[in-house]
Parts: sequence; C-alpha cells; structure tokens
Amino acid sequence: MKSCLFLSSILSSASATIYYAGVAESGGEFGVWSADATPGTGLPGTFGVEYQFIDEAGVDVHVDQNHLNLFRIAFLLERMCPLGTGLGSTFDETHFDHFKQAVDYVTITKGAYAILDPHNYMRYNDPSSQPYSGSVIGNASDSTAATTEQFGEFWGELAGRFADNEKVIFGLMNEPHDMPSSLVLENNQAAIDAIRATGAENLIIMPGNSWTGGHAWTEGSDPNSAIMHKFNDPLNNTAIDIHEYLDVDYSGSHSECVSDPATNLAALTEWLKTYQLKAFITEFGGHNNTGCDDMLTDMINYMAENDEYIGWTAWAAGPFWGTNSPCCTDSAQLGSLEPGSTAAGGNPGLYETVWLKVLQPLVPSQLQWSGKASVEGGELVAFPA
Repeated sequence: MKSCLFLSSILSSASATIYYAGVAESGGEFGVWSADATPGTGLPGTFGVEYQFIDEAGVDVHVDQNHLNLFRIAFLLERMCPLGTGLGSTFDETHFDHFKQAVDYVTITKGAYAILDPHNYMRYNDPSSQPYSGSVIGNASDSTAATTEQFGEFWGELAGRFADNEKVIFGLMNEPHDMPSSLVLENNQAAIDAIRATGAENLIIMPGNSWTGGHAWTEGSDPNSAIMHKFNDPLNNTAIDIHEYLDVDYSGSHSECVSDPATNLAALTEWLKTYQLKAFITEFGGHNNTGCDDMLTDMINYMAENDEYIGWTAWAAGPFWGTNSPCCTDSAQLGSLEPGSTAAGGNPGLYETVWLKVLQPLVPSQLQWSGKASVEGGELVAFPA
C-alpha cells in the first residue's frame, strides 16, 4: 500500500500543470475618493480620465511578445450597478459597454482568457475609502447593505451577458474581509446558483474570507478551511481564488520579501488536496531586489509543482499606474507591470526589473489557448503562430 501511495504521489507531482498565466489589470476601480464627507465622490467618473480597464497596446505586448493567456480585469460594482438603482440586474449600459469592449479585446481579439473582477471586498454603496468603506453585502443588521439575493441577481445578469464566451472566467469578488466566513460562503453560493441558472458553464473562481489569503486559510476562530468547501456547483467547474503576498504582513505594501510561499501555502494546499479542489492565485507580487526575486521564483515554482494550482495573475498591470507602484515598494515610485511603465525619473520600472527579469522566464512555454476555461484545464500548446 505504501508503494502505491508513493507512486500516486509521483504521478500527481508529474501531472502538475499551469494552464493559465498572466497579469491582473488594475484601473477599472480607480478614480473614486471621499470629499466633504460625501460617499462615492468620483462616481460614476469619466471613462478614460478617472479610470480605464485596459490599454490595448499593453495587452498586445503581454500576449504577442510575452505569450500570456490570462488577464484579470477589475471593475467597481457601484459603476456597473449605480447607487440610484442599487446592486442587482440594472446596469449602467454605457459603463458595461466599456467593460465588455475590454473583455472582448482580451478574449476575442487576442484569444486569451479574462477573469471578471468586481473589486469591492464584498461591500457595496461607498467605494471611496476601499478596502474598508461600504456596507458588507448580506449584512442583515445594516439597513443600508445590499442583500445576498441582490448579489445573486447581479451575477445572474452579468453571467448571462458572457455565457456564450467560453474564455470568460467569473471571479466572484475581490478580497472579502472582516465578516463571518459563513456569509462569504452564502454570498458565493447565491452567485454560483444565479450563474448556473442562466445556463452559463463558465469557470467560476470563488474567494474566501480574510482577504482570501492563502497563509490564513486554516487560521483563526472562523477559518476558511472549516466551511469554504461546502459550496455546491452542479457543473463542478468552480476553483478557489487565493491571494498571497510575500512581505511581513502579507499586505503587499513592503519592499522586503520574508514570507516563504511554500511554508505559508502548505496548509491551504493540503486542504485543496483533501477536498479535491483547484485554485488560482490571482494576486501576488514583489519588489525588484534579490530577496523578492528568489521568493517570486519560489512562488511560481511552487504552483507549477503542485497540481492543485492551475493558474495565476501577478499584481498588477494597468494603464493608469504611471510611475506609481501597485505593490511591494514601500511607496517608492517604481512603476507597474504594464509594458512601457517606468519608475520616477525615467528609470526602468517593475515591468523591466520584476516582470521581464524574474516572472517572464517562468511563464510556461505551453498554455491553454483554445476551448472552455475549466478546473480540468485544456489542451496545452505553444503560443499560436
């Protein structure tokens, strides 16, 4: 029996495969601030001025030159579902058209996959001071909160609009936190039910509580590990959405990488294995120093060596970062992972010093370029000629 288990372990390791690899496109959540104590100043904002989803030229570089097949595209619920009508199935159609144009460019024009990312921390009605402002969705004690049913209605509407695009992946919510884990699961389930009710077969990725942090998955008095496996997807096409930064407090705000990914993801990986679940890590990043170079390499290799992980997006690209940095620099202006991005003063930015130097060589030479996104993955091929 031990020899059989050993052989099974070898085969499992040998079959470990990353099917999807790319970057998180940040910018659709930009341009909202608080002024004169007025929640939501900057809503809806002007597309192309306060916020933007992608830059097509940047996506071109990441696909055509870097051979990435996955982009996570952030947006705000309050722009898609205006405050005047509330969270649900009534959309701002002009805003939706801008968003769909970005998704279609990634998936139809470039042939890559796109994760739809409501960047709201499981909150709605005031994104002016994210990640803490706004009412927790489904909080029955807050009369201003959107309901779990409304969250389901929103996802039913959005899913129905993309159900015929097999390269669209539904990321249910960015980083729920400071709420009961049972409520995260309840909201996730309402979204899954609504999505499947439309007939959409698309891959879903669902978050946990506690910022969906991999290191914290089994920790605390209300851990994700006790409950998040209890979701039900009749198509068995739902994966777990994980974020994992490498600095001291896992926030992605510090320049020193000290949190070893293999150590901090071990318990999560065992949980995934126990419940036969797959995962994406859709946010991680590091500074342009030797310690982070090593840990970022370890992170990518860890995912590649454990078949519980099928995809990843590094944080972050996007057209509106300029010389500002999305993570991991102690507020130094070192640019982003957007092609052409530079640091303050015109020096090489994180695109050159982290993406091209560290992450690009670790992008698998073969990825899935056709067919439905799935927890099972698909045919692996080199970048289409």
